[in-house]
Amino acid sequence: MALVEMVMPKMGESIMEGTVLKWLKNVGDTIEQDESVLEVATDKVDTEVPAIQGGVLKEILVKEGDVVAVGAPIAIISTDGEESAAPAAPAVAEAPAAAAAPQAAPAQPAAATNGAAVAKLDQPASGRFYSPLVLNIAREEGISMQELEYVPGTGSEGRVTKKDILAYLEGRKSAPVQAATPAPQAQPQAPAAAPAPAAQPQAAAPAQVKPAASYGGNVEMIEMDRMRKMIADRMVDSKRISPHVTSFVEADVTNIVNWRNKWKDVYKKREGENLTFTPIFIDAIAKAIKDFPMINVSVDGSTIIRHKDINIGMAVALPSGNLIVPNIKNADQLNLNGLTKKVNDLANRGRMNKLTPDDLAGGTYTVSNVGSFGNVMGTPIIMQPQVAIMAVGAIKKKPAVIETPEGDLIGIRHFMYLSHSYDHRVVDGSLGGMFVRRVADYLENFDVNTTI
Repeated sequence: MALVEMVMPKMGESIMEGTVLKWLKNVGDTIEQDESVLEVATDKVDTEVPAIQGGVLKEILVKEGDVVAVGAPIAIISTDGEESAAPAAPAVAEAPAAAAAPQAAPAQPAAATNGAAVAKLDQPASGRFYSPLVLNIAREEGISMQELEYVPGTGSEGRVTKKDILAYLEGRKSAPVQAATPAPQAQPQAPAAAPAPAAQPQAAAPAQVKPAASYGGNVEMIEMDRMRKMIADRMVDSKRISPHVTSFVEADVTNIVNWRNKWKDVYKKREGENLTFTPIFIDAIAKAIKDFPMINVSVDGSTIIRHKDINIGMAVALPSGNLIVPNIKNADQLNLNGLTKKVNDLANRGRMNKLTPDDLAGGTYTVSNVGSFGNVMGTPIIMQPQVAIMAVGAIKKKPAVIETPEGDLIGIRHFMYLSHSYDHRVVDGSLGGMFVRRVADYLENFDVNTTI
């Protein structure tokens, strides 16, 4: 009988771990190769993980809700028939039992230290690998590398997962004073009783944290879902990291409106897809980025990273009300038809929760169509680590002065606002303002003879 170990797959270049959301198969189920076995959530997207080989699901090694490092085993698949499956059951069952024994050992020191302060390793885990997510959390919480080496890890080869460091932080916050208490206990000095009154108010401080909230009136308590919590954290981080400045420009898009009205029914009949304004906006933004490449950058400390690829993200509203931002890779290399196909594909898969982590990774600039909600303008928040984002507002008819060789006339034109938010650390007002003006110029000078 052949037993195949199924491991947590790599789901993006910067993703080092995933959370098991739901097992789609049970132990004993027959599965086909490439058939979805479980749903996994990363910090970018939720996705289904297919079976690497057909057979029978013999054992599930991780529970729903567990955070698992990339490459760690998650299940065992038997690739032989049912006859050989019976004798194999004890062998497979013994393996996790044996694996549980080493885990039980570190659990005891954790329990022993738990009463005092925070569970820590006896010896520093020097040379251990840490994911970017864990390092970011450590940096934000003021955990040094020396302290990080003592944090117990439950991931593959003792790696520290997001769950591990959050649990460590929880214990660290709950008993900050107690952690320092064991050291003075080793000193048999009676005078230590004198500072005790000063220490008692500090020890009592945790008891005062957040009294139970009381809400008057008729209210409903709604717990944020996982994606909403993630969005909230990222928005707060972006406002903390980047000093936001927003510039506004009003663009006359009459030519675009007339052109789309001429082509949308033809395109729908020929391609079976909608022709929206979004591909036209993305095309104009891609052209402007080539004119102003310093908009297409990210920041790492004091280093500016200029991206040669132009990968434009588009915000997609999900049925749940949450927002997700897939991006079009090398948008400057696609014609209008290619952009339309990509926009429709990403929007449809986003609404059906079928996006992959690669669809969301690598974006260098983002556009948000707030006009689709009837808003005339907005002040969007930058998608880190990008340095700029544009919001396009609703298209409205307005009276305008039209210049002609015979003189000025008053006519009805279609206008829209462009809102450009940018990171003032690296994008000055001149660059941010000229960029949004250039996008408006491309939109206003749209060639009505364009074919699609």
